[in-house]
Formats: sequence, C-alpha cells, structure tokens
Amino acid sequence: MKVNIHTLFQYLLETTDSKPEAIVGLSLSQSPKLGSFLSDIDSELSLDWNGVSFRGLPQLRTHVLREAGLSAVCDIDDVLITAGAAEANYLAIMQLLQPDDEIVLETPGWPQAEVLAKAIGSKIRYVERQESENWRFPMERLRDVLNARTKIVFVTNPNNPTGQRFSTEELQELAAHAREVGAWLIVDEVYAGLEWEGERSPSIAGLYEKGITTGSVSKALGLQGLRTGWMICRDPSLIMDAIILRENSSEIMNIMGEVVAEVAMRADRYKAALAVARADGLTNLAQLDAFVSAQPRLSWVRPRAGLIGLARLGDGIGADAFAKRLLDAPYRTFLMPGSAYDQPNHIRIGVGGGSTVNLNLGLSRVSALLDRWHLPR
Repeated sequence: MKVNIHTLFQYLLETTDSKPEAIVGLSLSQSPKLGSFLSDIDSELSLDWNGVSFRGLPQLRTHVLREAGLSAVCDIDDVLITAGAAEANYLAIMQLLQPDDEIVLETPGWPQAEVLAKAIGSKIRYVERQESENWRFPMERLRDVLNARTKIVFVTNPNNPTGQRFSTEELQELAAHAREVGAWLIVDEVYAGLEWEGERSPSIAGLYEKGITTGSVSKALGLQGLRTGWMICRDPSLIMDAIILRENSSEIMNIMGEVVAEVAMRADRYKAALAVARADGLTNLAQLDAFVSAQPRLSWVRPRAGLIGLARLGDGIGADAFAKRLLDAPYRTFLMPGSAYDQPNHIRIGVGGGSTVNLNLGLSRVSALLDRWHLPR
C-alpha cells in the first residue's frame, strides 16, 4: 500500500520556508505559550509514558467526554487518546476499510480519508456539497450512493473547509441512513465548539452505535503542536483494534501532550479559552465578511462555524496562480488555494490565529493583488 501525497500537503511542503508577513485563513486559534501551563505541571513528572492506561490519561478522557456531551452515554474506555484527530481517523479507517469495500466522502471535505481509501484500493463514492446550495450536505444524494458494500461514511462537522454544519436533525438522519446499510459513520469534529450560529451539535458517538467521533485540542484551543486528539466509539472491539494498530506505529501517546492537554481541558480553563477563541473568531469573521462583501472579485457563503471558509474568485483568476503570486514579494501573504479541496476557483480564507497572523495587513494585500490582477507584474 502506497500513500500518495495530497495537493493540500504538497502546497504546505512547498511553502514552509516562505516566511510570510501575513496569513489569511489560519486554520487554528491563536496558540498559547508553554509557560502558561508550567504551574500546573509536576516538575517530577516521568517522561516515560503515563503509566496508567494505553488508552490515555483517565482524567483527560473524562474531559473529552464532558466537552463532547457524552458523559452520560459513554464510558471513559470508549475514548482513545491519539496523536491528533488525524491519527484517530487513520486508525479507524485502516482497521475498518478493505479493498472490496466502499467509502462515502463529502466534497469539498477534509482530504485524509480520500488519500487513505485510494491507498487501500477501496471504491470511493462522493456526495457533493454545492456552493449554489450554500454548501449544505445533500441527504438526497447520500441515499443514491449508499449500498450493501458501503463500509464507512466520513464527514466533518463543522465542515472543513466551508464552515457549514449539521443540525441535530441532520445528524440523526445521517445516522439513520448509515444504519440502513450497516455502515460505520466517522464524524471529524475538530472545529466543534466554534459555532457562530446556534449550539454545538451532538457528537455522533452518542447518536449511533456505529458512530465514531474524532477530535483534538488543535483547532479551538490552538494546541496543534501537542498532537493530542481522540477517538470516541461505543464499540469496544473498534477501540481495541485501534489500540492494536497504534501499537505497531506510534505505540503510545507522548506524556507531555497528554498532560498539557489535560490541563487545557479542565472545565474552567477550557471554558475561558474557548470564550476567547470564539470572541476573536467572531470579531475577525465580521471583518472578513465585510471585506468579501466590498470586493467585486470575491464572494462567499459565510461560514456558520469553524475558522475557515471558501471564497470564490472573480472570472479569470485561478486560485493556484493567485496564491503563489500573493506569497511572493511585495505581498508576502499566505493563503491556501482552493485546489487543495478540488475547488480551483476558490481560496481558503478564515479567522484563526489571533493577532499573530496580521489579518488586516493580509487583507490589504489580497485587495491590492485583486485590484492589479490583470495588470503586468
């Protein structure tokens, strides 16, 4: 099995050394500093491993269930702490999906599941979100692609990259369709908690017996560097299969990631951090929405949740060329071209990163390049 590189990761690799002066569309909240956690960390902490459970620190798993609203539905052994949501998705997909199986994916969506399914050799069926329908998830098209060979349905909620979200009723309908064909339903919830409209959606692990919730501290808390996430599932055999697969790859979690994540997710601290992330996000979203509305060469469906969205470029402007030219002098501004999500006429913009991304500067340079696009360099 060979895993081929995806366009999104390829672009990140190519631009790592670019040193932009501004970023428009960072996909995580402003990251805290290590010093803000030191007073809660025992200096005598062993750096071997947690020494308690291969599933992760029990207190951290308790926090995960609390914030997912699953404390009354799931046991802490239904939670496996992983190296980010990416490892949680990987462990679930690699243990469930075989070459003769089919997987249903939303598009645009987070590309990881597609990369893995292609490497396994499974058949991929797509359910297309359309901009003309405000990027909603089309249940009627889902019914057309489900069948007895469907092993997994994989979606994100809130959606990465459009910022749209499932309602409780839509998640229940999604689970009902998966149940009809006996499919597993994986819902990546890395942006949960950053809803700009309404309350947080319920986690799929509490709605469906074959539902798998994945998440992490990376996005809402800005703690991507900890590489700490989770998988939640009420099927004990699925969790054990994931533990066995991980034993043959990363083996166990890193103790510092678990400890810092446990501190960050303590109820009062988590509530305060999330309030800051939401306030910053809403402020930037209002600014970004006004910016797009004032730009004749941009349009978008305003995100309802999460830190990113897709903006359509005007006619004759390709996303790849625009992003690369924007990264060059004199603009020195980074954004992700929509081709990373098979949307070559769009750019990914967003509200993450706090003050560190110089959003005002970045938007002024996006505007300047749009104004000059058809002029000589």
